[in-house]
Amino acid sequence: MMQNSKSIGNKIAAARKKLNLSQADLAQKVSISSQAVGKWERNESMPDITTLNRLAEILGVDLNYFSDSFQSDDKEVEISQPSKKQLDELPLHKPNKKFGWSWNMSSGNWVDADFSGLKNLQEKFSSSNMKNCKFLNSDLSGLILGKNNIEKCDFSTSDIRDSKLQSSNLLNNQFNNCSFIDAEFLKSNIEKCNFSEANFSGAEFNESCFENNIVENAVWKFTSFKNTGISAVVFEGTIEDCHFENCTFYRVKFQNATILNSFFKNNSKLNRVQFINCKVDKMTYAFLKNNATNLTGITLI
Repeated sequence: MMQNSKSIGNKIAAARKKLNLSQADLAQKVSISSQAVGKWERNESMPDITTLNRLAEILGVDLNYFSDSFQSDDKEVEISQPSKKQLDELPLHKPNKKFGWSWNMSSGNWVDADFSGLKNLQEKFSSSNMKNCKFLNSDLSGLILGKNNIEKCDFSTSDIRDSKLQSSNLLNNQFNNCSFIDAEFLKSNIEKCNFSEANFSGAEFNESCFENNIVENAVWKFTSFKNTGISAVVFEGTIEDCHFENCTFYRVKFQNATILNSFFKNNSKLNRVQFINCKVDKMTYAFLKNNATNLTGITLI
């Protein structure tokens, strides 16, 4: 029976042969039996995610090399050692017609792992603890992240659009230049993160805490904050068609901002918000005035 040319087994074999390694040589480097390597290459079994990380390092390829959507240009791609500690062995394969297999990274303890550039990671990634991990320039769109603790991780320039972050703790993470278009943050604590140049168009924050985050040059358009505590945040630039309802404000500033067609309703302590050199349209001005806002520093357009 002819094997699928894009199978993981064929790709392992191709990369192994390119390095002039025998199955026994590769088995020794991975600390498994040569029979196991033979089973991979005959597509009788597949390595788990921990072993794939190790194979990527040994074979000098990117993890995406093992994906059916990977298009080879015959150039080897080097990646960093995926983990400084042994990663939990988690189930890897679940049928996925589009990509051949999909990652199941739920209920894991991920420390110092480098997943930079990873694509097609669209399955659930829930109930996990992640610390000091890298997801630079990764495709994380459509993820469902529930009950995660994510600390000191770097997601810079990643696509996180249409994702759902639920009942999670996000602390001290880098989200520079990330896309959160149409993403949902629900019942989550988001604290001390850097969202510089992030795009929050269409994003929703609901029943969450958004505290002490950096949002320089972030895009705020059709963004919604509901039942959310907003603390120690400085909003700048253009804020358009946004929605603030039943929110609590503490040490919040709108500075050098142009606020257009934005809705403020039933917010607590909005009168303590500082508006510094801000411009608003008539509708936004009416909402702010109705919320007993201190209008000092606001110019009507």
